[in-house]
Amino acid sequence: MMPKPTFQPNQVISLYIAFLASFASLATITATASPMNVTITLSQQFKEAPEFLNSPNCPSVPDKDTGEDSYVCSDNAVHVAMTLDAAYLRGSMAAILSVLQHSSCPQNIVFHFVASASGGPSLPRAAISSSFPYLKSQFYPFDDSAVARLISTSIRSALDTPLNYARTYLPNLLPLCVTKVVYLDSDLVLVDDIAKLAATQLVGDSVLAAPEYCNANFSFYFTPTFWSNPSLSLTFANRKACYFNTGVMVIDLDRWRARDYTTRIEEWMELQKRMRIYELGSLPPFLLVFAGNIAPVDHRWNQHGLGGDNFQGLCRDLHLGPVSLLHWSGKGKPWARIDAKRPCPLDALWAPYDLLKTPFSFDS
Repeated sequence: MMPKPTFQPNQVISLYIAFLASFASLATITATASPMNVTITLSQQFKEAPEFLNSPNCPSVPDKDTGEDSYVCSDNAVHVAMTLDAAYLRGSMAAILSVLQHSSCPQNIVFHFVASASGGPSLPRAAISSSFPYLKSQFYPFDDSAVARLISTSIRSALDTPLNYARTYLPNLLPLCVTKVVYLDSDLVLVDDIAKLAATQLVGDSVLAAPEYCNANFSFYFTPTFWSNPSLSLTFANRKACYFNTGVMVIDLDRWRARDYTTRIEEWMELQKRMRIYELGSLPPFLLVFAGNIAPVDHRWNQHGLGGDNFQGLCRDLHLGPVSLLHWSGKGKPWARIDAKRPCPLDALWAPYDLLKTPFSFDS
């Protein structure tokens, strides 16, 4: 198994140099997407990542080479779900690499990838299969029409794509034998073992576990229309409702399915279409349904806002305390700032995981 480096926030320069490290082989993807009736052609070439092997004490999970998918239902598997968007595929590749590189049992991780059926799910699948040929993974086409009719415009057009709402449908998409999953956004990297996050206990009757931020102004996430209507604002009565970021969640799929939380979220989205009770895409319905009943997770597992929240070009520092996961939520994505030669200091912590083939790569 390859050694797993540890990272400290002050190692920016050395980590940026590590960006020049190369891997082998090549994967190519060309995809066409049509958000807002604009056709965008994306052509990217990705390197093949190294294979990461289990430590000797790892429990056994059926091997991918058996030709069967029995690993999907293994009790020892760690399940990770991600969406695959052509515009964020470069980030997804980096996130996958970071998960594998810092795992003690990387061969026990099963990835579940959801891609838009209309956008051609075979294209991102081909890229991932080429860069990670050994990966235990499943791919699921997402029917955009299932949610498109419910989406209201938000303060950022990027939040309005149907795939941004796919996390709501994970319990319906994933096999019933998968009872617990870690959901990850595409604009993040881990610098710790994901098995620690996956082992989070969902205490009581909690369905979700995530870092909470109770110092945030919770009223900000809903409109005056919502707060001035007693029948709506009373939704949070007797609940200690705090903000949480839906880009990193541990989900009990069995409890979700049993209580049909997908329908509950859709009901709030339908109300939003009629009354405009929030402005921020897919987050507020999650807050309405789950806030106040979230199993705790240490803040080290979601150092979010590194993309500057909703402000282009804003560089953020790390929050105080240890770091296990860095999340570039917000408008500023590290790959875009690096390409524009205007990186923020912390973007150097993302760069070593970038699998994009560049003129500076030393691949044969």
